[in-house]
Amino acid sequence: MPERFGYWEFLIWVRTFFDTKKHEGHDMKKIGIVGGISWTSTLDYYKYINEGINHRLGGLHAAECVIYSLNFSDIQKVGWVNSFDLIYNACEKLISCHVDAIVLGANTAHLFADEIQAHLDVPIIHIAEATAKAIKKENLSKVGLLATKFTMEMDFYKDKLLQNNIETIIPAENKDVETIQYILKNELGKGIVSEASKRKFIRFAEMLVDRGAQGIVLGCTEIPMLIHPSDVGFPVFDTTKLHVEQIVEYAITGCIPSDESFTSKYE
Repeated sequence: MPERFGYWEFLIWVRTFFDTKKHEGHDMKKIGIVGGISWTSTLDYYKYINEGINHRLGGLHAAECVIYSLNFSDIQKVGWVNSFDLIYNACEKLISCHVDAIVLGANTAHLFADEIQAHLDVPIIHIAEATAKAIKKENLSKVGLLATKFTMEMDFYKDKLLQNNIETIIPAENKDVETIQYILKNELGKGIVSEASKRKFIRFAEMLVDRGAQGIVLGCTEIPMLIHPSDVGFPVFDTTKLHVEQIVEYAITGCIPSDESFTSKYE
């Protein structure tokens, strides 16, 4: 213990000391994160995962994790549909670091999740499955999806929700889909946040609710930079934070929560 402590400093030191002792020897699972898709959301993953671990374990605990950050430009050059090798090779690099689970740090990257999982001996913690658990907990059966054009138009994400008896709708107008894609790629993907774009996304969400959506899935890990639950009057599902809930649980316990035991702190 340091020799010169004031009263409050001493109390803080005592709490930190005993919190650390309480969890000494904790066999935490090592998480491998495929990042860089984009770098802005990878920052959020790293921050939220470490905050979640520390909240649960206290003291100076933080996540054991390895990040393999892809060059997003490489994916843009070949297109998401042709990016399997890039994503899979990143997973292989993480496996070589002896990680216990893989995290794909983007909703769209989950296009390949099931195919990659078939080649790996460690689990992929799936973002759509985490999202489905939160939606089911709210007893919702129809949601609106705001995401990249690819994620909205392809079936891989909607099918994962449908497996959980959740219907998904997307913006009806192609011009709205293109506007969403432009903002994600040319603004949020570069860390640019504007009030004008926020208003557009809120309008898109409200239009989906008008068509019967009971809640909105923010199905791109950058969208929470624009929209927060407090901005609207209906349920909003932040897929990044829901994903992180599952990641933190796995890192600490080695288990992914069942639907019955899942409780999100981010509703």
